[in-house]
Amino acid sequence: MSNSNLFLYIGKPIKNEYGRIIGKVASFALTPSGKFDAVFVEFGDGQFTKQPMETLKFNGAEVTFISKIKNQASILCDQIPLIWRKDQALKDLNEKRKIAPDLSQELHNSFTSVLTQLKKDAQIIVDEAAIEIERCHEEISSLSYAIANLEIEHEIGKVDEENYKNAFALLQETLKRATIEKTDFELTKSKVSSVLLGDSQETTQRTKTYAEQVTVAQKLPEPPVVVYVKEIGKAGL
Repeated sequence: MSNSNLFLYIGKPIKNEYGRIIGKVASFALTPSGKFDAVFVEFGDGQFTKQPMETLKFNGAEVTFISKIKNQASILCDQIPLIWRKDQALKDLNEKRKIAPDLSQELHNSFTSVLTQLKKDAQIIVDEAAIEIERCHEEISSLSYAIANLEIEHEIGKVDEENYKNAFALLQETLKRATIEKTDFELTKSKVSSVLLGDSQETTQRTKTYAEQVTVAQKLPEPPVVVYVKEIGKAGL
């Protein structure tokens, strides 16, 4: 999309990934060379912030705000295993004496430092996702109560049919969005947690011996014996 076309989005509503309007495009920040650097966003609560270009997706007439948590989680889920594999490859090369010990140690320290920081960032994402999950849970609970009260008031005749249908449709749509959002954050939290857990368990898993696996197999219970009994009716007596 050309630079001039982006200015057409000024004043356009911004929706999150679940279709909820959260604000509007106020303006853009450009570099001296004319490259778009950031977007100024006015959120629904009146807050005015500057957001990186990659946090928004411009598609046709729609502007979508991409979740920072999901975006960072995706990056971390790629980077952590990559750095870990590089460090393991370095260890293997060092054992084969293909890299000088001093250089190998220097690279290992570098990988360890990067991995430690990535793990800290990942834990922050896990904690932030947990907060969002709780927020969605509270919203879903409130919407469920709202639907229940609407049903009661409609049942006793205090809400007419037309208003009931309109309100019910609105609440159901909002409940659907909140449920999808909660599921997304749960999946994001699970993926990042799995990457952190997998990184710490990978070495143990690789060093597990065949004998240990056999021992585990030997401890498994014997499969049950199924006996089929044919029922004999009176005609068979």
